[in-house]
Amino acid sequence: MKKAGILLPLQSLNGENGIGDFGKAAFDFIDIIKKSGFDMWQILPLNPLGYGNSPYQPYSSFAGDEIYISLDLLYEDGLLEKRAEKIEQKERIEYNFVRKFKEKYLKIAYENFKKTKENQTKAYEDFLKFDFVYNYGVFITLKKENDLRSWNEWPDEMKNWIVDKKFDLTPYEDKINYEIFVQYIFYKQWMKLKAYANENNIKIVGDIPFYVGLDSLDVWENQQYFEITKDGNPKLIAGVPPDNFSATGQRWGNPIYNWEKIKEDDFSFWINRLAYNGKLYDIVRLDHFRAFDTYWVIDSKNETAVEGEWLFAPGYELFEKIKKDLKDVEFIAEDLGEIRPEVFELRDYFNLKGMVIIQTDIRATEKNYIYAPENSICYTGTHDNKTIMDWFEDLSEEEKENINKLFQKIGIRNENIYDNFFEFAMRCDSEYVIIPLQDILGLGKEARINTPATLDEKNWSYKFKSMEKLKEKEEFLKEIIEKNRK
Repeated sequence: MKKAGILLPLQSLNGENGIGDFGKAAFDFIDIIKKSGFDMWQILPLNPLGYGNSPYQPYSSFAGDEIYISLDLLYEDGLLEKRAEKIEQKERIEYNFVRKFKEKYLKIAYENFKKTKENQTKAYEDFLKFDFVYNYGVFITLKKENDLRSWNEWPDEMKNWIVDKKFDLTPYEDKINYEIFVQYIFYKQWMKLKAYANENNIKIVGDIPFYVGLDSLDVWENQQYFEITKDGNPKLIAGVPPDNFSATGQRWGNPIYNWEKIKEDDFSFWINRLAYNGKLYDIVRLDHFRAFDTYWVIDSKNETAVEGEWLFAPGYELFEKIKKDLKDVEFIAEDLGEIRPEVFELRDYFNLKGMVIIQTDIRATEKNYIYAPENSICYTGTHDNKTIMDWFEDLSEEEKENINKLFQKIGIRNENIYDNFFEFAMRCDSEYVIIPLQDILGLGKEARINTPATLDEKNWSYKFKSMEKLKEKEEFLKEIIEKNRK
């Protein structure tokens, strides 16, 4: 049976404190999408945001960003004596402002937490057993002590603690415990929200980046698994060659994996990452799936991604291990871009759903209007694309006419063109259909989430301000979804 989902980053909800978080707006959103007939909510990674507030350059594959913690829930749990003050709602997310605002209350909540018995509960003790928790507390504490500089720029005694444990952490014990508290609250609130979604038959689709950032706990505590020098500087870095997004390619800067070392340890680095994300989400989207087959390698001295080479990854060996150890986790493959056939062969061998994007795959003049195999997910676009309305408006008049003729021909005659695209997606053969909220509401370029290969301050800052517009479409959406279930 076909399943329908909606794509919206958690942070894009109109939360009370300047950003979408684990509070009331998220619970309300789940209620609305359930009434609208949806089965899934796809979000972006929730890990600590890195450079440019990108969720794809996190400080950890395991930790969560405290910016998503709901202050209202802290109050309801008795960790704040009074509700946080309301702040002026801005047009877009102002990350630095929100982070400082919430930190003030998180520190008050921590002091209250220390006075309660909650830090002696089984739930808290169980959380402390996760391998990443203490080391992340140390990592982020030392990072703050060094003005947020990357770990490879810290004084040697701090930088080497992860290896020799010689640096005395006693003076930092309370700061480390604060960071652990923050992670505990993040985990507790997120799992409560996820449980509510699941109770309402909504599955959460999460997203895990292929690479990790150089300035991350992942690299700091697993230096042997990366192509870096003894000083922690990258020798080889990740990216993609020139494509439709960029004439010079994309130079991401993430360190390249040392696959031989990872294989020697039976892929434990990858299995642990994926297993933990399998706890956080019902379905895990594997970003940049093509790199499990071949990946673009750039010398760190190069300023662009033009010069590089393709290297082979041990994709089959890794996914055999994943299939054996993580059989209960559903993975989907982000297999977009210019990709060699072997990537699809790897995907299909392990029966993973790939992605079909209407903006790039619609064929308005052929009998086969879109190639969308059943074992796939059809999107109008992703967080990296224009909204469907922005894309449509940029087409030539002939292209627009061809698409409108196609919709007429196959009997799609809604009042709005964006509703036609929604129904078209629901009619395709894909088992899953996931539509960005912006495309459901017909929003324009102002609502785009991210423009790849740019450092635009608008990236990742979109806010969805009115639930009422979505509520007004509940009946229409449910009718289209239910009509196309089979």
